[in-house]
Amino acid sequence: MRLIPSLALTLTLAASVAGAQTQAPTLEERMSQAEFQAAGLDKLSPQELAQLNAWLQAHGGGVKYVSPSGAPVFYPDEGARENVESSIVGTFEGWRGHTVFTLENGQQWAQAESGSRDTGKFSSPKVKIKPMLLGSWLMYVDGCGCSVRVKRVK
Repeated sequence: MRLIPSLALTLTLAASVAGAQTQAPTLEERMSQAEFQAAGLDKLSPQELAQLNAWLQAHGGGVKYVSPSGAPVFYPDEGARENVESSIVGTFEGWRGHTVFTLENGQQWAQAESGSRDTGKFSSPKVKIKPMLLGSWLMYVDGCGCSVRVKRVK
């Protein structure tokens, strides 16, 4: 009969470990000591720093992660990638090697493959950006029936 309380304790511990793994890292974990001091965060009291970390945890949508090279990581959990649907801001005429596409939702995506393509002029065409294999993305542009591999830069 003592098995049931042990099982409950095990499940509770497993749930708390799982919850801890999904929390965003604190500022102290995300920043180098030099960055932490340059931002003036070392001047905060422990209570103020805890409050700031709690706010970031609750409002984590805008929090970015960075790779070891310092590049932004927009999708730390590759399994959570979803289609992006928006429109290109302004006129779209194709791509030319290093084209950056600004979308109405505020995101920016850069051409991730070599080459160029002239498509004619399209005013604010709708786009669908789909996750592909090995972390890549493919952007389909309405109207021209074309697609290009892209990577998110903002």
